[in-house]
Amino acid sequence: MHHNAGMLALLAALAGNPIAEDCTWNGIPLYGEVEIVESFPDIRVQVVESFPDLKVKTVESFPDMCGEWEIVTSFPDFTVEFVESFPDIKIRFVDSFPGLP
Repeated sequence: MHHNAGMLALLAALAGNPIAEDCTWNGIPLYGEVEIVESFPDIRVQVVESFPDLKVKTVESFPDMCGEWEIVTSFPDFTVEFVESFPDIKIRFVDSFPGLP
């Protein structure tokens, strides 16, 4: 009985949010200036309607809070590729309250 509970807790943790509590994925802060690319992204992103790993608000300037992305075409803080499957993270675009769900 106790063996299974520990295993379930481990599986739940593994299936949890891939984004760290400090709003980073793989050491990359998930806010700032973001360039959308077709290949070789820093992060593969899937846009979802529900159960996102991160809520993203696009801003025109000062993208300095978790989930605030300013879309740029050069000198990004990180790059993303939008994918339909096997994303590194799942996001939902929001108008307010970006960040971890």
